[in-house]
Amino acid sequence: MGMILFLLILLALWQGFYWFFVDLLELCKPYAVPSPIGVGERFVDLCSDGTLLEATGNSLLRGIAGFAIAVVIGVVLGLLIYQFKYLQKNLKPVILGIQTLPSVCWVPFSILWFGLTTQAILFVVIMGSAFSIAIAVDNAIKNILPIYTKAALTMGANKSQLYRYVIFPASLPELVSGLKQGWSFAWRALMAGEVMTTSIGLGQTLIMGRDLADINQVMLVMLVIVVVGILIDKCIFSVIEKRLLRKRGLGA
Repeated sequence: MGMILFLLILLALWQGFYWFFVDLLELCKPYAVPSPIGVGERFVDLCSDGTLLEATGNSLLRGIAGFAIAVVIGVVLGLLIYQFKYLQKNLKPVILGIQTLPSVCWVPFSILWFGLTTQAILFVVIMGSAFSIAIAVDNAIKNILPIYTKAALTMGANKSQLYRYVIFPASLPELVSGLKQGWSFAWRALMAGEVMTTSIGLGQTLIMGRDLADINQVMLVMLVIVVVGILIDKCIFSVIEKRLLRKRGLGA
């Protein structure tokens, strides 16, 4: 209830700003400032013809597919970095440097290699999140208390048993946090990829709004991107995190 009230207050302030500076004082141009009413009208229009639903569905499918591939690559890469000290010393700094690159930097490569296709978008998503996941995997394992692995080795556990029964369970909470961060990178990278291609999605719908000088459509798509990101976090990652913490006696 408190959250709903807070959102209603924000909408009222937003509409009041539009009314005061655009309608009353005419300090801002209507085509340059979105309004809640205008965004609502665009929402109804894009929902009635199915454009918004199709764009959101396509973006989600691409995001999930790219993220799944990035998780596989990131986990394998993170395990290799943790296991081999040579990679820890030489490859990890390179990965940290690459991770600082904005996702849009990979768009020219993706278009040259894959053209204006879905594969190009997936490539941007993978490159935008895989390295973050790799770093998270390595850090999650390294932050395990050494006493856990020493005790397991003392009791005769082999490497496979060590990973299965000690390292993976102990690192799982931090690993989930790393995957959540990886998803945020993947979702942002997806928008960068869709903005630069012609595939129907939220990014392309946003660019269509820009080309039509429809600031309300641009704002609507931005809000949808934010809402989808919040829902994925609250409905999936936060639920898993709470269950893991509760099982360890750390959550309410």
